[in-house]
Amino acid sequence: MPTSICLLVATSTLAADVAPIPFEKVVLESNGLEVIYSQNQALPLVSVNIWYRAGPRNEPPGRTGFAHLFEHLMFQGSAHVGDDQHFRLLETAGASMINGTTDYDRTNYFATVPSNQLELLLWLESDRMGFLLDTLTQEKLDNQRQVVMNERRQSIDNAPYGPSSERLVQLLFPADHPYYGYVIGSMSDLEAASLDDVRGFFTRYYAPANATLVIAGDFDPTTTRALVERYFGSLPRRPAPEPRTVTTPPLAGEKRVEVGEPVTLPRVQMGWLTPPYFAPGDADADLLAAILGHGRASRLYRRLVYELQLAQDVDAAQESLALASIFTVTVVGRPGVAPERLAQEVDAVLAELRTTPPTEREIERVRNTVLTGTLTTLQYLGGFGGVADRLNTYNHYLGDPGALARDLERYRAVTGATLLAFARDHLRADARAVVTTVPQP
Repeated sequence: MPTSICLLVATSTLAADVAPIPFEKVVLESNGLEVIYSQNQALPLVSVNIWYRAGPRNEPPGRTGFAHLFEHLMFQGSAHVGDDQHFRLLETAGASMINGTTDYDRTNYFATVPSNQLELLLWLESDRMGFLLDTLTQEKLDNQRQVVMNERRQSIDNAPYGPSSERLVQLLFPADHPYYGYVIGSMSDLEAASLDDVRGFFTRYYAPANATLVIAGDFDPTTTRALVERYFGSLPRRPAPEPRTVTTPPLAGEKRVEVGEPVTLPRVQMGWLTPPYFAPGDADADLLAAILGHGRASRLYRRLVYELQLAQDVDAAQESLALASIFTVTVVGRPGVAPERLAQEVDAVLAELRTTPPTEREIERVRNTVLTGTLTTLQYLGGFGGVADRLNTYNHYLGDPGALARDLERYRAVTGATLLAFARDHLRADARAVVTTVPQP
């Protein structure tokens, strides 16, 4: 890690000391594609990161899992790229960090290549944006549908605590809410998807006007702009879908469910609806989650694992999302420990936070950890949280790719008083979902 970053993290004025990420944002007149350029010639590498506004947030009822299904279909070939050739072409060219991911609010695709291979990467991305449907067959759909259904079995249906985790989300959101279906979708919706359904989803949500392309790293601006116009500017305009208006209702009381699973250890998971990504309170949630459940110095670990020896593992997390975020506390008990006892001790720790704010030492410790993590990922052009991904994140949620300083500043603004207010206002026992996982044969 560069020494300069280590020195910056050690100060309390971190946000003011971090240089902004240079960028230029343009919109192609021909079809509405947003393009963000960020030049950095430190290494002969360039990263391409494209976000589509296509996720569960955009899926209509009965179409859950479509965005994640396309995460798979997009690697299966297009009009000018052979079946299953996307990875092979990039790996042959020396690419790294090749991936695609889906979350509740978007789908993205990214890769990093040597600078002289940028044209190849842009061509591949443009071909599947413009010509995927030319080669999308029933056979391909059936094949990838089975892949996704097997992934669901492995990650949810047959995974330890998988059904319980899905159940928690379904308690937090009503059945007509886009987050209710979980990112991967339901088996019934995947089975019911016809080829026409899938084609219609792609035509609507994978339009240039519904995407943002980031190019970050070592590139020649004039040459790269010409390549973008050549490969993306030539794609026909398709209307961007209207943003879906969704209201997330607050929980009117506590919801409790017990789930039996073939596991050996009991688990208690609590969940709350918290402020959306980048809204006031979101940064407080990140830091409070770290104080509660990150590492051996966290409050839940000290109390349940070290002092009382009731738990095998603890965790707390804020999953920041556009329509409402999800704050969770998860405790896996030791053999023979009653789940009720685990929940009782978690409630005792939360009660302390509602009456007495965290100490300045606790706050500074977790603040430095969060900010260090942010700056560590920014040492990379691509990948998860790298420069290209960060620019797309800020553009997607805030409409401003240059929001790095604003992002870091919100963590500096967190105090003991704001954390106390967050715990009182949001982590209430009468506004949460609780899923207890009980071992069964």
